[in-house]
Amino acid sequence: MSDEWKAPSKSAADSADDKSWKLLEKTLLAGVQEQRRSRRWGIFFKFLTFVYLLVALALFTPLMDMEKTATRGAGYTALIEVTGMIADKESASADNIVTGLRAAFEDSKVKGVVLRINSPGGSPVQSGYVYDEIRRLRGLHPDTKVYAVISDLGASGAYYIASAADQIYADKASLVGSIGVTAAGYGFVGTMEKLGVERRTYTSGEHKSFLDPFQPQKPEETQFWQSVLDTTHRQFIASVKQGRGERLKDKDHPELFSGLVWSGEQALQLGLIDGLGSASSVARDVVGEKELVDFTVQESPFDRFSKKLGASVAEHLAMWMGFQGPTLR
Repeated sequence: MSDEWKAPSKSAADSADDKSWKLLEKTLLAGVQEQRRSRRWGIFFKFLTFVYLLVALALFTPLMDMEKTATRGAGYTALIEVTGMIADKESASADNIVTGLRAAFEDSKVKGVVLRINSPGGSPVQSGYVYDEIRRLRGLHPDTKVYAVISDLGASGAYYIASAADQIYADKASLVGSIGVTAAGYGFVGTMEKLGVERRTYTSGEHKSFLDPFQPQKPEETQFWQSVLDTTHRQFIASVKQGRGERLKDKDHPELFSGLVWSGEQALQLGLIDGLGSASSVARDVVGEKELVDFTVQESPFDRFSKKLGASVAEHLAMWMGFQGPTLR
């Protein structure tokens, strides 16, 4: 029969299957592409939100400072924080502290400057910069007094800075002093011998590698490095004596400049400080202006974010290997 139904041929069935697979493939690809587009837009909007918040924070901070400025009275006490390690690139760097000091001294409403210190010390160079600048500014503005107020800790380079102030105050339990110098490192010579590792160093200059922790120490180089530390220590002592003057009760005390740290109560007896008090009590009772206005240099939100992303790994590794310079302690 001519009109009898006939099954489709094999080639026709294969063609139908191919179309079905192609349709399914197109559907899957479309889904994948849509997911990719969604992810891209999601990342874009997240990044846009982050930038918006960062810009808003950067703009909002100065507005807050302007609002604070508008509400300030006729006179106030400037406050500058000296917190943490005194070193370049840190919050208590000489650049940051000096910038805050200059801004405070240039403000006609500032009746006194309080350095609120909570620091174990740090670089003798950074501390020396701040010490010299305090004395210079005091000479230019004799009517504006500088008061160092030690909270928990004012040791080493931090006390170096404090000794340039007109007066120093602390709590009776504060830790004060530590007038000394240290430079520490490690020696890995014995470890390398046990591991069978040979150190190969190529230098130009007889003593160029004298701080290399992978080589044995030489007596003459150790003696030289000690002379460097002794010289820095003498500079530290001279600055403290210059800053404190006759207020030091016993300049020839055998342990006063030995690197020991004293309680605030002991420091008062030794003449290392002038009285017991806090930043607020000094502003109220000594300066006579209880309102404290913060002149501490603040990092921008972007700078803080950048620091978190880019920690100075190489610098800390160098310190761990023993390549750091002298530290006031």
